Amino acid sequence: MAEKLVIIGNGMAPGRMLEELFERAPGLYDVTIFNAEPRVNYDRIMLSPVLSGEKAYEDIVIHDDAWYAAHGVTLHKGAKVTEIDRQAKTVTSANGITVSYDKLVIATGSLPFIIPVPGHQLPGVLAYRDLDDVEKMLEIAKGKGRAIVIGAGLLGLEAAYGMKRQGMEVTVIHLMPTIMERQLDPAAAYLLEKALAERGIEIITKANTKQILGSNRVEGIELEDGRVISGDMVIMAVGIRPASHLAKDAGLAVNRGIVVDDSMMTSDASIYSIGECAEHRGVCYGLVAPLYESARVLADRLIGGNAEYQGSVVNTKLKVTGINLFSAGDFAEAPDREEIVLRDASAGVYKRLVLKDNRIIGAVLYGETSDGSWFFDLLKKQTDISAMRETLIFGQSYQGGSPLDPMAAVAALPDDAEICGCNGVCKGKITGAITGKGLTTLDGVRAHTKASASCGNCTGLVEQLMALTLGDAYNPAAVTPMCTCTELGHDDVRRLIKAKGLKTIPAVMQELEWKTSCGCAKCRPALNYYLVCDWPDEYADDYQSRFINERVHANIQKDGTYSVVPRMWGGVTNSAELRAIADVVDKFEIPMVKVTGGQRIDLLGIEKEDLPAVWADLGRAGFVSGQAYAKGLRTVKTCVGSDWCRFGTQDSTGLGIRLEKFMWGSWTPAKLKLAVSGCPRNCAEATCKDIGVICVDSGFEIHFAGAAGLDIKGTDILGQVKTGDEALEHIVALTQMYREQGRYLERIYKWAKRIGHDEIRRQIMEDHDKRRAYYERFVFSQKFAQVDPWSERVSGKDKHEFEPMATVGFSAAAE
Repeated sequence: MAEKLVIIGNGMAPGRMLEELFERAPGLYDVTIFNAEPRVNYDRIMLSPVLSGEKAYEDIVIHDDAWYAAHGVTLHKGAKVTEIDRQAKTVTSANGITVSYDKLVIATGSLPFIIPVPGHQLPGVLAYRDLDDVEKMLEIAKGKGRAIVIGAGLLGLEAAYGMKRQGMEVTVIHLMPTIMERQLDPAAAYLLEKALAERGIEIITKANTKQILGSNRVEGIELEDGRVISGDMVIMAVGIRPASHLAKDAGLAVNRGIVVDDSMMTSDASIYSIGECAEHRGVCYGLVAPLYESARVLADRLIGGNAEYQGSVVNTKLKVTGINLFSAGDFAEAPDREEIVLRDASAGVYKRLVLKDNRIIGAVLYGETSDGSWFFDLLKKQTDISAMRETLIFGQSYQGGSPLDPMAAVAALPDDAEICGCNGVCKGKITGAITGKGLTTLDGVRAHTKASASCGNCTGLVEQLMALTLGDAYNPAAVTPMCTCTELGHDDVRRLIKAKGLKTIPAVMQELEWKTSCGCAKCRPALNYYLVCDWPDEYADDYQSRFINERVHANIQKDGTYSVVPRMWGGVTNSAELRAIADVVDKFEIPMVKVTGGQRIDLLGIEKEDLPAVWADLGRAGFVSGQAYAKGLRTVKTCVGSDWCRFGTQDSTGLGIRLEKFMWGSWTPAKLKLAVSGCPRNCAEATCKDIGVICVDSGFEIHFAGAAGLDIKGTDILGQVKTGDEALEHIVALTQMYREQGRYLERIYKWAKRIGHDEIRRQIMEDHDKRRAYYERFVFSQKFAQVDPWSERVSGKDKHEFEPMATVGFSAAAE
């Protein structure tokens, strides 16, 4: 029988510990987690990008509900533990839940320090530690005004930047003469302060807060020197203290934090502690890399290993867009130390290395930080740098007599060199995952190792490692800018549109710093699609941002005429519809009538000015646009199924018609073709479509990610369901997942390869809540999408588009 492992706290340290535990010894423990917050585990070091609007909460979730369910973890959300009974070996939460344990892990984190000046309890005085704090800040920021940040350390400056990005005026108050004095020397601090001032952030140093002003809410602060600064919010970012009171009440050894040994064990052999609440060899760590190192040690101990935590050397990076900063070790001046300094004032670069006995003991880099990992590795290993003393400051590329190119420099890094400081990931883990799991994309590396999944500063290094490991097989398309108008890729643009609430093309271009005034033929259609998809009820489809076929709702041919394809639901028609088509062909002398591979009829050779009249006649017969021109649902091909065929197992025609009527009108990243075959003989060719259904005796087998164009690819099986209702829900949810995550012009099979077929199956087939959410978002968007563009144009919309050029010119001249 599995032992009972109870964890108090659901932060990043216990999350990493559980990942290691489940990977190495699945099923060894029956795990229960108490989380004081009412949510799942998320990446706390990414709170700053959430605050600045560069990420949304969904982007920083580490383990969603499905992850806990898949590993059999019982997660109590919003359940703060109030008592540990060491004799009975139980823990009890404030909401009355009592659980027994064989082993207990305390990971209660830290508490923010609030300066007890008069007014510190006023509404609007906030700490900056968790998502609740961020949500309160964002709510106040809606009214603009001024935010006052007390403390110019790492968190304080990130909070200040976030509030500035939200449109507030920002003043930072700092007690010391220079900002970030624990991480930066005065020279680097000066450069940083200058860069923040250029971003509109006011910084006042050597300033002490006397009181916070206001009666019912924050109205400002008064400094000791008598200066008064008005404001609408005060953010305290002056330090943290370990949340060790629960352990102290239980009689465990506590100094500043919960005392642990090298195995992360407390003074009770059944109780361990990790994270910011733990104190190891007299040190409490507040950065994530050492917490991850200790988490790996604890995971090893829990499965019977003998790993020991020896303490950590830490480095610091500031998560402020456009500012490159790296700091590690001890950079204070002393008689027994020497320093190497490089300054390039015009480029805004400052580098300083502090040496003792020919070993690096401290490093500060500003403006150019690419060698940070290499310097940090030399510092941690206390490497003798005598042989490279003269060229050391120039970085790894200039060692060994001749300059190395960047790829060679990365190749020279040892396997234990830290690449991703946010998540404590070394080079060997990344290259091992690439080769061992067959990873070929940056997204895949992020998913399996967490490297570059947080602040992104190490993305360049990770990409270089991928190129080195995969050689010619590496395709860096995932990080290619969407066009020359921007440095951002499609994924970043999509993420920022949602995170920043951008709802027009001009807003996107302004906020994301487009290089051109109006974009180009590559980015405008993509932005138009992303906005249509993300804000279906608010964004008005931009007519001018579509290609010619989508602007005129017909396919242009090589002679300048157009092709019209009316929609035939599931490929089924009747005599009245066929007569109407014949009449239109005769009336407009249409030269070609072609039955398409999608079971429809194509009318080719129609003059542009005749299109509205053709549509009007077809509309009177009940036809709507088949959208054969669209980046959207084209056709749902069917066979006759069980109603007519002696081999048919289900009503494939009925399901196909139902799917098409439910889904028509929706825009997708690229064209979308479906098919439903009534039996495994597959007459509708469902196994080469974007989404296909094979009807079987027991229900419906759903396929996806096929291709039969420039690439030839059979589908993979998504899963099997029993009823038509279930088939529709799963197919619609899959389509919405593709709509939300696909890059513009990326077909489903390419998207699925990038995301991972297993991940898509997990979200659509296994995670009921996620599948239902996708489905409901699609249904909501269809309220605005299912408008027939042909009937709109017949009624006069965009009529100038269909007028002959001579008429347009004459009218303009007459005016």
